[in-house]
Order: sequence, then C-alpha cells, then structure tokens
Amino acid sequence: MNFELLHPRDQIELTMARIYRRYMTTTSGGNISVRSDNGDVWITPARVDKGNLTRRDMARVKLDGTQVDGPHPPSSECPFHLSVYNARPDIGAVIHAHPGALVSFSICAQVPETRVFPEAWNVCGAVAFAPYALPGSDALGDSIAAQFAASPNTFCVVMENHGVVVGGVDLKDAFRRFETLEFTARTILQARNLGEMRCLESAQLAKAAAALTQLPVREPQAPSNRERELRREIHDFIHRAYAHGLVTSSWGSLSARIDDNSFLITPTRVDREYLTIDDLVVVTNGECAEGLYPSRATNLHKAIYDAHPEVHSVMNALPVNATAFSISDDRLDTRTIPESYLFLKDVPLMPFDEMMETPDAVAKYVGPDNPVMLLQHNGALVAGRTVLDAFDRMEVLEATAQAIIQSKPLGEISSMNDSVIDELVKAFGRV
Repeated sequence: MNFELLHPRDQIELTMARIYRRYMTTTSGGNISVRSDNGDVWITPARVDKGNLTRRDMARVKLDGTQVDGPHPPSSECPFHLSVYNARPDIGAVIHAHPGALVSFSICAQVPETRVFPEAWNVCGAVAFAPYALPGSDALGDSIAAQFAASPNTFCVVMENHGVVVGGVDLKDAFRRFETLEFTARTILQARNLGEMRCLESAQLAKAAAALTQLPVREPQAPSNRERELRREIHDFIHRAYAHGLVTSSWGSLSARIDDNSFLITPTRVDREYLTIDDLVVVTNGECAEGLYPSRATNLHKAIYDAHPEVHSVMNALPVNATAFSISDDRLDTRTIPESYLFLKDVPLMPFDEMMETPDAVAKYVGPDNPVMLLQHNGALVAGRTVLDAFDRMEVLEATAQAIIQSKPLGEISSMNDSVIDELVKAFGRV
C-alpha cells in the first residue's frame, strides 16, 4: 500500500488504529495531526473513542486554530500541535500518545538514551524534555514548541507527567520515530532490571550509519516454484513477527535460502505492517535486481549461508527482553528449562565493532550447532533449518529472556547443572 497516496484523514485513521491496537494509547488518550499541502491541519477530534475512530470524525483547522471542517471539535491538545507546526515548518505530522514505557520516563522526569541502538539514534536522535504545563493550555504549547524550536534535529519530546510528542516530515516518518522510541524505552527499562546498561560511542554510531547494504546490480531472473513458496512463508512469518512485537515496522529481517547461490530476504525502507510478497528481494552471489534495497543485515545473513550449507533460514529481530541482554552486562542463561537449552543452546554475544567491521565473523558465532546469538546493541540473530524453525527459536529465546527478567525480584535462578544438560542432550539430541 502506498501510504503517501492516502488523504490525511485516512492516514490518521489507520495510524491511530495501529497505535491503539498495539497498546500504545488508550481509548481517550493521544492525538494525531497532519499538515496539508495548503497549510491546514487535519487532527483527531475531542472525546471520540480512539478504538473506533473513522475518517469522517477528523477535524480540519487553520494554523490559527479556526475550525473549517469536521463533525466534532478538534482535540483539546490541538494548541500544542499548532505550536509545533508554527515553530518547525519542516514538520508535517505530529503524534502525541501515552505509551507505557515513555510515560514511565515522563513521570520520572527522564528521557530514554537513544545511543543504545544505532537505529534508535538514527531515527529518533537525542530526545528533548518539556517541563509540565496544564494539558491543552497555551503554556504547554509554548513549552513543547520551545523544545522543537531549539534544534532542527529535535523530533522527539518527552512531556513531564504526561507522555510524548513526536514529529516527522510526514505521518509515516512520525510513526516510525514514535514506535522506535517506545521500543527503545521498553528495552532500556528491562535492561535496567538486569544491571548496568551500555551505550554506543559516537564513532560506533558513525560506523553503523555508514554500513548500509549496497549490492551490485544483476538482471532479475524468473522465479522458481521454491522462490514463490518462500515468498509466501517469509511474508506470513514477518507479519506474525511484527504482530508479536519481535520486529518493528522498519527494523528486523527474515531470509530463506533458495539454492546454493541465492536467498530471499526482507527489504529495507518497507513498513513491515504493509509488506507484500513482491517487496522481498532475491540476492544471488551477492547481487540483486536494480532498484531493490535488501535488508541492512544482508551481509550477516549471507555470511551464515556461505559458511553453513545446512542453514536454510536466518532471522534477526528485536524481541524486547532478549534485546535488553544485548545492551546489558548480564548474561542470558538458557540453562533454565529443558526447552530453552535444547532450542537455543548457550547464547553467545557478538561484539558490536566486530559485527560492523567483519560481518563474515558472524559464522563463528552461529550455525547448525549453535543456532542463536545476541548482537550487541542490535537484538538477536537465529539460524534455522526452515523459516518456521528460525521463527520458533526466536520466540523461545524471547520467552526465556522474559522469564529470566521477571524472576529477578524472586532471587537467584536455579540453573540446570552439567549432568542435567548431558542427560538432555543424550535423550533428545539436536533439536
């Protein structure tokens, strides 16, 4: 779906439904606006159920606040939306909501540190903080607008005792920032339950920004039946991964081997919510068709396929609890329940600099006998015999990580000893 071709009120309807469906706002909380090409602003209405909002409910106002269209009055927070637009001509859409993790930061007068992930830093930048003011008041609008006006690089503002405001060049851009920032906040909260949390240095962030995958061009080939089948599998499982919170709309990849020289992988620059089977990219001998943009993790996936012929699917994802271990000094102990160890084995951590500088080294960390690893500051990576196998192991990894973090208030974990592990391996072999 080409989101840019939708009318602003349709964009708002779809985006608010998405935010509500993903538990990032409540029935009465949050509001969204889009600046039209003629300068008018479309905005969600006041006192209308966010779970049943329709395109007909949207209000249209002038930048001075005068309503010119819509069956309901605009959101009571409309003044600060207009303040942001007046302060920043480059901003074309604003999202305000009360997602749980970001509200936690707001009520503690803190902002999430986005330097924990390259994607968070590149998408969100440094997060600003607006002191408390009465909701709907001019003072609140002035407080928020001042933060946006202070720097052209400010797009995310945490509001003290309130929530968050995120801007973008359009609504698609604003949503990507909003979702990425809430994911980052959730992961930081879980990492802090584990202990010390690491951040990336400026040089490391710059290295990651320069590591985008640009492949040589090759002529497209007619698809085989195996490719057609894999397109459907990857499509279905990446949508399931997004629905289950294992990937974000723009971050996380899934691939599958077509033959000895080719694999199929999810693209970059395509929202996972709207990804279709024809968006997937075939990579053959390190090349792809012109005009296609394979995942930024393509080189990592290729390194595994080149080193391990037995591997037929690779997934890198961002399950919140497992990803918390990737920015923490705590080790993810899989020797907790039998299924965890059998499916995951011991989970190594690939250092960030090694991942950036020598992606081929990934093969020494992960393969058929050690199918799972954490990517420092980048989530988790899983190798599988099939797409289902890779996805299953990623789910087991997240369930295990969640259980470990949730157990912290209870005391020390009772890990299975070597004799128990030997018994498991002897009884079940390789899973």
